[in-house]
Amino acid sequence: ITTKYLEPRLLMVTDPRMDAQAVKEAAYANIPVIALADTDSPLEHVDVAIPANNKGKESIALLYWLLAREVQYLRGTLNRTQGWDIMVDSFFWRDPDDFDTKEEQPTWTAAAPAAEQSWDNWDQAAGGEGNWEGAPAAGEDWGAEAAPAEENGGW
Repeated sequence: ITTKYLEPRLLMVTDPRMDAQAVKEAAYANIPVIALADTDSPLEHVDVAIPANNKGKESIALLYWLLAREVQYLRGTLNRTQGWDIMVDSFFWRDPDDFDTKEEQPTWTAAAPAAEQSWDNWDQAAGGEGNWEGAPAAGEDWGAEAAPAEENGGW
């Protein structure tokens, strides 16, 4: 099924504690291991430890961005005097399920305005009643005490 098998030339791990099995097997095959090591990272079978914060996704993205940029410098495809137009954001890990849910969400459109209102007459209220200084609506006295709870159904 595999026509040509190639051994990896290098193993790069973010957390040697989480990737302990891969680091151990790379040591058996004499494959060099580079690890982003925090203060509590085990360094058995790690050849090069890069001291870094390997817990936050932003710091991991920045570290891989710096390493990728340095590889471009060493290959000669990027000059040190010019900037790199690749943003750090492209190195953030994103859950593929989040992309699927964004595509499935319906797109909401703004509701059409109900009716055009003429704003030329500011004395006219929105409900069409222009008297703001009149008495309260029929049966209501705004200055009266609130009804007792028994009359309101216990509320």
